[in-house]
Amino acid sequence: MTTLHTYAPPVSQLLTYGEVLKYDFKNSTLYLEKFGFTAEHIPELIRMVSDEELNKADSESLEVWGPIHAWRSLGELRNEAAIHPLLSLVTLLDEDDWFIDEFPHVLAQIGPVAIPALRDYLANPDYNASARSSAANSLEAIATQHPEVRDECVRILTERLAYSDPESQILNGFIVFSLVGLKAVEAASEIEAAFAGDRINKDWCDNWELVQVALGLKEPKKKLKNPDGILALLEEHHKKRSKPQVASGFGSAETQKKSGNKKNKKRK
Repeated sequence: MTTLHTYAPPVSQLLTYGEVLKYDFKNSTLYLEKFGFTAEHIPELIRMVSDEELNKADSESLEVWGPIHAWRSLGELRNEAAIHPLLSLVTLLDEDDWFIDEFPHVLAQIGPVAIPALRDYLANPDYNASARSSAANSLEAIATQHPEVRDECVRILTERLAYSDPESQILNGFIVFSLVGLKAVEAASEIEAAFAGDRINKDWCDNWELVQVALGLKEPKKKLKNPDGILALLEEHHKKRSKPQVASGFGSAETQKKSGNKKNKKRK
């Protein structure tokens, strides 16, 4: 039996909905309006997101886009019941650049109710830095989309900078990126202390001067050539120094697709 026949309507309709297009994670209700999803469909949607057959389907097929439609639908449902199941998929789908890129925005769409679970995930040493960076990116996305909880998210991210084990050193680099993305000037002293205390892996983030410029604490030594500004310059600097990426920086950068059986899906 093929995957197509193991899902019931309306979830099964996602398998023939076709290639994904530009999508507004903040305001869209496209999937709810078109398919009428409710909380009772969450288990089936989660199953579709993690479906190995779909995630390895031919890139020219319609059903290969099903998991993306499914997690976008979960975001639109804005239901707390989807948070932990989605988090459980982070390590499973760590080679899927679509999931890594969009996961933080799905959680942000669900809303601030996801913060406690993300805080716990970020602090859990059972997960590696790659997985936990997705939680950091998600806190950044929530803080951006829901300004009323920005201070709480900044505090959670800043507290993690105190840890200096090898995994935390890598994670701290991504946390710095998120704090810069949030213009968290209030975290500057903790960021500086993390650099001074060797609590940031220098393969992932090594330039305190650029961080200060990005936070507006000092002027750049020379005029920036990059039209996208200091954030893009800092990220470019990171990419040049780092090993192949395991997660996105600033919560928005595309990650590199790892080699494997899964064919690349074309972006629109």
